Amino acid sequence: MSLSKQLKDYRLTTAEILYHLPDHPAMLQSYIWQELDIAPAYPILHKFLEFWHREIEGRLHSVRVGSLTLIRPPDIRTPRVVLTLQ
Repeated sequence: MSLSKQLKDYRLTTAEILYHLPDHPAMLQSYIWQELDIAPAYPILHKFLEFWHREIEGRLHSVRVGSLTLIRPPDIRTPRVVLTLQ
């Protein structure tokens, strides 16, 4: 994954795409897509979905999207209990 993209606020984006099987339209199949993309517009995901509509026979049913910032400030955690041994 490109560090330069991450510094430009790209996030690891995962989409679960449910689509109808071309030979059996009543059945759904799942496809997982993952790429660095910019939230909330998701231009790369939209480009992929446009390609899907043009080139792939399976009609889309639904798309579920999640994203995660990979570079972020460190978390500071304080201990709940401090024990001293002598």
